[in-house]
Amino acid sequence: MITNQKEELTHQTVLLSEAVDGLALSGDRASGIYVDGTFGRGGHSRKILEQLSTSGRLLAFDKDTQAIANAQQITDSRFEIVHDSFASMTYELAARGITQVDGVLMDLGISSPQVDDATRGFSFRSDGPLDMRMDTTRGISAAEWLATADEELIGKVIKNYGEERFAFQIAKAIVARRQVESISSTGQLAGIVAHAVKTREKGKDPATRTFQAIRIFINKELEDLEIGLAAAYASLAPFGRMSVISFHSLEDRIVKQFFASKVNVLQPDRRLPIRTVDLPKAQMKLIAKIKPSDQEIAHNPRARSAIMRVAERLPGIPS
Repeated sequence: MITNQKEELTHQTVLLSEAVDGLALSGDRASGIYVDGTFGRGGHSRKILEQLSTSGRLLAFDKDTQAIANAQQITDSRFEIVHDSFASMTYELAARGITQVDGVLMDLGISSPQVDDATRGFSFRSDGPLDMRMDTTRGISAAEWLATADEELIGKVIKNYGEERFAFQIAKAIVARRQVESISSTGQLAGIVAHAVKTREKGKDPATRTFQAIRIFINKELEDLEIGLAAAYASLAPFGRMSVISFHSLEDRIVKQFFASKVNVLQPDRRLPIRTVDLPKAQMKLIAKIKPSDQEIAHNPRARSAIMRVAERLPGIPS
């Protein structure tokens, strides 16, 4: 559900119904406690609230101050927003006396309003300050980091987080340019990359991978994801579910491997004298892997790279 016409025009929640359906909010589960790890513009949170009973509860997280402002418009007493990453989930749940939750939803990446707002510095398509922070009240901006980081580190970040084969050429060009002038705008960075990248992928701007890499690094997105997945699993009640939507291969690989580590348990040698009851057991089961329909992609092209994975915690397994 979208709150108003302006919101509808600026953001379309990807896999809205599918992600919430993955939490299985029917019956007694409608009175449970749920976490929306990435409030964004609130599409998933509002959908969850529609399906919760009067005794249900939803705790949402977001680092973005604009998302927090949007969330504060929700006056539902069952809802609470936390201005922080979902990586802080363990602490925030404990602070509220919550020992278990019935479901966790994570919609990773950045939202359309963040990309389309030139002042945020996420996009190379329009010139603006080179910020890239999801939480503009904390940490250093991309411009500040590029002004001081050494060439080797810049190259590693672009290679590892952007999977860019010209990473070290781009890093060299960045360091050379900053000796002449400060790199403070998205247009400057995009121009540097365009000159350094010799071969362009069809239909993709040469700056795409570099901007992705620096954004991921500045916001510690992959580190937060690993912490958040572990915290979400540890907080899940038996039969509790996790719905996680990722938008690029680095995120999806972490999600896939995390779920696999809980589903595929290495068994000891059958010749060892171990009772069946003592054998390692799977901790979760996979429920679904879903991609947006052709219809959704046609309506919202930014959904085309999304992958959602849903898993359920099995009973009788300690955290």
